[in-house]
Amino acid sequence: MARHRVLLVEDEEDIQELVRYNLGRDGYAVEAVTSGEAALASARQAPPDLILLDIMLPGIDGLEVCRLLKANPKTNPVPILMLTARGEEVDIVTGLEVGADDYLPKPFSPKVLTARVRAVLRRATAAVADAQTTIRLHDLVIDPGRHEVTVGGAAVDLTFTEFRILHLLARRPGWVFTRAQVIEEVRGEEYPVTDRSVDVHMVALRRKLGENGKYVETVRGVGYRFRD
Repeated sequence: MARHRVLLVEDEEDIQELVRYNLGRDGYAVEAVTSGEAALASARQAPPDLILLDIMLPGIDGLEVCRLLKANPKTNPVPILMLTARGEEVDIVTGLEVGADDYLPKPFSPKVLTARVRAVLRRATAAVADAQTTIRLHDLVIDPGRHEVTVGGAAVDLTFTEFRILHLLARRPGWVFTRAQVIEEVRGEEYPVTDRSVDVHMVALRRKLGENGKYVETVRGVGYRFRD
């Protein structure tokens, strides 16, 4: 089995050595860079399996690096574990809001480091598997691998954005997604999505699904759900 590739973005040498040694001992391949600019270049060229990202960096800080990585479709799926100094609660919250998957306060023990890395990678692997599973609800079939939707065996011609919205809702029937969550799912680096445009996509999606469109429900004042 191929080793997981970890990109470490950290300008402190002692932390670099700590991470390299302990993750290397557990079988991870660790690449270390010391700046946000270098992190962006490396991740875009060859997306790793996980990014360990310090917040305090020379040049572009970790929060901005995280935001840029999550806005890029090529690097968006890569899980990010933020490294933070103790007491930086505002930075922790901001990091999670811009897309970080978890955070690890400094100083940290090697055991906690490896446990967090394993947990983040495990969640990411499960999410990828879930995202590729064919969904069957009523007479609606959604095949993410083929990027196809059928109703009663007949193909439904959806746009890329309509497909992403339907797939998001149908993965968790009954679960209410806010407009902000829908926007987060379908946004692209150069494709702005607004509350109003989400509503327009929902109208088109319901129309294309015909009778099955009734299962895409509006939850007034909150967002949308796929009726369970």
